[in-house]
Amino acid sequence: MKILSSPFSFKGAGYLGNIYRPYVQLLVSSDKIDESIPIEMIVDTGADYSLFPRRYSELLGINLEEECFQQATYGVGGKEEIYLYKKGIWIKAGEWKERIPLGFLSRSDVPPLLGRLKCLENLTLVMKKRTTMLET
Repeated sequence: MKILSSPFSFKGAGYLGNIYRPYVQLLVSSDKIDESIPIEMIVDTGADYSLFPRRYSELLGINLEEECFQQATYGVGGKEEIYLYKKGIWIKAGEWKERIPLGFLSRSDVPPLLGRLKCLENLTLVMKKRTTMLET
């Protein structure tokens, strides 16, 4: 079943050519809030798990110090401190809904990332002609 189809977003021109990113918009909620929030996320097959910037913890009603495990993670940008939410969040697109693990970065200057663990690894992902398609 197709969950969603979304065109890549143009992010600018560089020396190597035009840059497009695979953003998808999903409804996101936690057990702490009554309504879902639409959040645009980069589909990132290189991310072990989904990550949000710190500012989203407030929108989802999550207290980082009390409801998360703190640990270090390493990536292209080097070492980052993250907060792993103990309960996970709900993501939804159309009729599909899943609880996935989520980490919050200590900073807020990065976009939300949709990662592999219990999410992309359980879906069929097709990127074709600057379009992202997710299917169950």
